[in-house]
Amino acid sequence: MSPYLIREALPQDVPGARGVMLDTFYRDLGYGYLPEHHDDVIDPARTYLCHPRQRLWVAASGSQVVATTAIRARGPRTPPHPTWLSQRYPDHNTAQLFRVYVHPDHRRHGLATELVTRAVEFVRQTPAYRHLYLHTDASVPGALEFWKTLGTVVHDDREPGRRFQTVHLEIPLT
Repeated sequence: MSPYLIREALPQDVPGARGVMLDTFYRDLGYGYLPEHHDDVIDPARTYLCHPRQRLWVAASGSQVVATTAIRARGPRTPPHPTWLSQRYPDHNTAQLFRVYVHPDHRRHGLATELVTRAVEFVRQTPAYRHLYLHTDASVPGALEFWKTLGTVVHDDREPGRRFQTVHLEIPLT
């Protein structure tokens, strides 16, 4: 039996989920909170719990939230991403996978895979969605390799010296 409870986030999970997200920005990614990219983290309840096409899932160990995954009803933003990507993945029929973060003490237990599986299933069951898009920073060890097991690279935007080494992917819905 797993020591983790995985579920759609409840209001009482929001502070812990926000903590996992902020810890990841500062500790793992090294750039901290960026308001232009992390607007959902200020009020995850409003962003994810109050929108019919958006969701937040958490993994909890006891009362502590240790991992998150979210779906937002929107495609990539231009800028910073290329215009053709926002045209390929329009807001009205695109789900974007967000905030797949696992606290370091709880990695290698399959939490990301289980949370993403639930998110993909939600998107597949939501008739408005035709695409499941995500982007990742390939400089994070193991990130791109993980995503390539689930989806296909549609654009590799890495350039030497650039702050973010972004790779864009699509996860098939069929």
